[in-house]
This record gives sequence, structure tokens and C-alpha cells, in this order.
Amino acid sequence: MKFTIGAACMALSLLVSGAAFAGADDTKWVAKCVSDNSDAKVSVEIVAKYCTCMNNKMDDNETQSISTWEKTHKAEMNACEKEAGWK
Repeated sequence: MKFTIGAACMALSLLVSGAAFAGADDTKWVAKCVSDNSDAKVSVEIVAKYCTCMNNKMDDNETQSISTWEKTHKAEMNACEKEAGWK
């Protein structure tokens, strides 16, 4: 549990550093994506990069979460996995 909280805090600190370029809504969606992937077998930094990439590929008016949207956008998912270094 402590690791999950620590990982979430680390991810959020990474996200805050990019907040100057992203709106509050973007930050919320990326944080939710990081949380959804808290059991991933990769570092929280990679997850945060992946989630940020996916968020950037989504339309600003999208109402689905990143975790839902990625299921129907495999090309974008694969591109973001590669960009983030997710193996």
C-alpha cells in the first residue's frame, strides 16, 4: 500500500511539472490513467509518460477516460507504449 501511495505521489509530481502545458482537466485524466495502471510491471515514470502521450492524442472534448479510450485506439496505444519505453 505504501508503494502505491508513493508511486502515485511520484507520478503526480511528474504531472505537476508538466502542468504549465496541460490544463487541470488533462492533469486529472492523466492522474486517473496512472492510478488505473498502478499494478503495471513498469516504473511509474513510464506509466506517466504513456498516460501523458495518450492524453495528448485524445481530442480535448473526449469524455472517456484514457483507459477506456485506449481500448478502441490500438495504433495510438502502441505508439505511446513505444514513446514511453513500455515493454
